Amino acid sequence: MTTLPQPIFILGPTGCGKSSVAVALAKKLGNAEIVSADAYQVYRELPILTAAPSAVEMSRVPHHLVACMGVQESNDAATHARKAQGSIRQIQQRGCTPIVTGGSGLYVKFISHGISPAPPSDAALRAELAALPMEEAVRRLQAADPEGAAATDLQNPRYVVRNLEIVLLGGKPLSYWKNNWVPEQAAGPGFCLVRDTADLDARIAHRAAAMAEQGVVQEVEQLLAATNGGSSLSHTAARTLGLEQVQHYLQGACSLPEMVAALALATRQYAKRQRTWLRREKWLSAVPVAPHDSCEAVCERIAAACHL
Repeated sequence: MTTLPQPIFILGPTGCGKSSVAVALAKKLGNAEIVSADAYQVYRELPILTAAPSAVEMSRVPHHLVACMGVQESNDAATHARKAQGSIRQIQQRGCTPIVTGGSGLYVKFISHGISPAPPSDAALRAELAALPMEEAVRRLQAADPEGAAATDLQNPRYVVRNLEIVLLGGKPLSYWKNNWVPEQAAGPGFCLVRDTADLDARIAHRAAAMAEQGVVQEVEQLLAATNGGSSLSHTAARTLGLEQVQHYLQGACSLPEMVAALALATRQYAKRQRTWLRREKWLSAVPVAPHDSCEAVCERIAAACHL
């Protein structure tokens, strides 16, 4: 019986260079395709803001779940994971190796270890809860599930809204779903690119400045014009990292340099949360990356670890 190629997971915080390393590895293997585990690169209208793979990268290697949805469509971890698992099976059936890359923690977890039995997202309820003042959403979560609220990062609106949604839809505390989910064995080997904080911060600052040069303001301006000022954006698309900062600039609330600085700060904060999650994932092998390392050199280390 033919053994299907295992997926290889290349993960890391935003700005670490994982997309380029994934392309380099795919080119080295010669028969590999990339599956995105990014929550926001699915949106066609936001390639600059989401730092989606470039047209050149996508021409070199087939990519899946990139620029495949409109911003009016909602995305969630379970839905994305089902699509990703379907893409992985198709890639394997072609005799190719799937390379999964991205930094959206729950999306990665569901693709690599199976989907949690917790209730799937409900777009109407999610929108209703997201419209609540943060203090009210926190109060409702604390009232409905005190223990679950105590374990939730109450400073993160996304976590508060999703956890409240789970409690309301499922009629059970968060601990029930956590205790009744036995993650599957990892679908394949996983690697986490690790850079020094100063190096990663510098890369993030450079990327924020590059986004401005590439036209991120015009991109968001066109998005808002096409979605009635953003009112028709899906709940997921409306949370895209950096969207708020660019909107503030368009509203005249800050200068362009201030917008770039705010965008870099929001990205650094997000990268910090990603690093915290990644450190907890003991199935991942750390791959240290120095500032001078080429993506090809990093790719060689991963290939050696996989005995490729």
